[in-house]
Amino acid sequence: MTDSSARGGGVCAGADQYSSMSHIIVLMGAQGAGKGTQAQMVAERYSLPIVATGEILRKEAEADTPLGNGIRATQAAGKFVSDDILADVVRKRTIEDDCLKGYIFDGFPRTLPQAKLLEKLAREQSHRALVISIDVPRDLLYKRMEGRRTCTACNRTYNIYFSPSQQEGICDIDGEPLFIRKDDHPEAIAKRLALYDEETRPLLDYFSQSGLAHVIEGTGTPQEVFERVASVIEEGKGGLSAKS
Repeated sequence: MTDSSARGGGVCAGADQYSSMSHIIVLMGAQGAGKGTQAQMVAERYSLPIVATGEILRKEAEADTPLGNGIRATQAAGKFVSDDILADVVRKRTIEDDCLKGYIFDGFPRTLPQAKLLEKLAREQSHRALVISIDVPRDLLYKRMEGRRTCTACNRTYNIYFSPSQQEGICDIDGEPLFIRKDDHPEAIAKRLALYDEETRPLLDYFSQSGLAHVIEGTGTPQEVFERVASVIEEGKGGLSAKS
């Protein structure tokens, strides 16, 4: 059985390979759906920067500031940060020069107020929004997250179901032990998915009503999923052209 969990990645700088209107591409889906992987692949093909709210919040949480302390406390409780806080950090990030011709959202929006902020940003920045939801069966999401193991030294990621290390519990690269992240324990996974069902899934109905939402199947290899994502973008729905 083959599959791949989401993995983080870098950001690809902007380039002049767009139609007359720039774009905000929103990748939605439950935790473990592979949004991070797809965001990286979209960024590479279309030369768009990734605005990953999780990464932005982690950087803010590392700072010894009132904002950083508040974010750390909220995340430790297994909750999402408030819409007001997220709005501030998102607006700050998306006015940077590399976002002038559009960008990719990974992990935003998650609530109706955030969805309305997205629409407001699109209007203010003269962007066109395109929402792509990656749909993955719940049992597969559990395997992707519960099976994840990370090296204590190099941070290489394995999965006991899909891409296990050669020796159980040991990294193939440096021989160091693997560990399970706190948010990959069954109780934490169940809590995160329940919160997604309650707060984020209803956004699909909201975006569908406005014609912005497109749902794709999220099973298979990352490349197979990406071809579905690219099809939505390129078949007259996104108006973007791949970089040459």
